Amino acid sequence: MPDITQLIAQIYTEAQRESFPIDEPVYREAGLDPEMPILYAGNLESSLCFFARDLGKDEVFAQQPLYGAAGRLVRQGLYHAIYHQQPNNSTDTSVVLDRVLLTNTVPYKPPGNKAYSEAVKKRFRPFLEQLLVLHWQGDCIITLGNEAFKWFAPYAGKGVLTKFFAGSDRYSESLPITLKAEDEQGKLHERSVMLLPLPHPSPLNQQYYAQFPQMLQHRLTSIFP
Repeated sequence: MPDITQLIAQIYTEAQRESFPIDEPVYREAGLDPEMPILYAGNLESSLCFFARDLGKDEVFAQQPLYGAAGRLVRQGLYHAIYHQQPNNSTDTSVVLDRVLLTNTVPYKPPGNKAYSEAVKKRFRPFLEQLLVLHWQGDCIITLGNEAFKWFAPYAGKGVLTKFFAGSDRYSESLPITLKAEDEQGKLHERSVMLLPLPHPSPLNQQYYAQFPQMLQHRLTSIFP
């Protein structure tokens, strides 16, 4: 397996090459270098990956994706699926990191709560491809929200993701795709994975927020029976 620290160093070098929007005050408050990526948390040998949009303030302070309010719902749901019991206020749900990989479309926090532009996503896409194809060993990706799901459009046929997402069963069915990434020598590698989209578990997402824990358990029962 390639060295993940080398990939993180390459992202850091790319971030220094040309400026792009980063919520620098939050990084400074956390005592962190804004250009140092927060690429992932969890286990690269896990079968499951959660793929979200981008980092929030809580994630920067924790130096982990999916650590804030949405992340707590994900981690609690994972704990329940793995250990078959509900966590309580004193439960350390970080134990689930042994069984999952957590990452985002871009390993930085944008200013405010605005999604990164397509140009920024494209700029960092090759590094995320390497993470998912060359470093991670799994084959199931649960996407959280529309932006995270649409990130995978280049790895399916034209219009495939749009057609899939238009279906009423998009949050219960799965979509096979083939990820592609180039290594340092320019050799192309592929990994077949299954996309399992879910809505983003934000309190602002009133249509699905209350349903999210149940929807998550439905997804996880096929992975952690």
